[in-house]
Amino acid sequence: MDKMIERTMQSLERNGMKPFYCESKEEVPALVQSLMAKGESVSHGGSVTLAECGIYDLLQSGDYEYIDRSKYAPENMREAYLKALCCDTYLTSSNAVTERGELYNVDGNSNRVACIVYGPKQVIMIVGKNKLVPDINAAIRRVKEKAAPPNCVRLGIPSACSKLGKCVSLTKEDPFMCDGCAADTRICCNYVVSAKQRHKDRIKVIIVNEDLGY
Repeated sequence: MDKMIERTMQSLERNGMKPFYCESKEEVPALVQSLMAKGESVSHGGSVTLAECGIYDLLQSGDYEYIDRSKYAPENMREAYLKALCCDTYLTSSNAVTERGELYNVDGNSNRVACIVYGPKQVIMIVGKNKLVPDINAAIRRVKEKAAPPNCVRLGIPSACSKLGKCVSLTKEDPFMCDGCAADTRICCNYVVSAKQRHKDRIKVIIVNEDLGY
């Protein structure tokens, strides 16, 4: 196992989060399935990583009460978000994970970070090795360079970073965590650092030895 992955897993354990390791994305569905009970309610945030690992196919298998927000009309989306907040298992990725065992996530609508922080009985995060960083400063930069710009392009959001390929704040000598554009379509609105957890092992982090997602 890569030394950085090993150190990160040890730090997550110290912070009350349960780490798991998969050598490849093909191993992920079976591990996720072992962490969920048949019949329980499940939902997820928008995630390229989940799609790459085949998690949506698992959730659509009929074994779970799947809260699929793609089935909700835009005017009923709040209902889907509230159901997800009370589900048994919430699946997502993380924008970055530090070697100190911290999760760093940035959201626009913020239903995803809300579920990470509180609500679902358990949160299962699937994280490619490309999202591991030394510290929070590196996590901030990663979102501004590697996560937000391609996600805006993928979602068709006309933000400054989708055109520049990086956050406008990086033109400054010392950009702050929450610096960004002033566009109404900005996707970086709420910034959440998950460190030491009171509810031990509620958050489970699967680290995959591949580059996944943004």
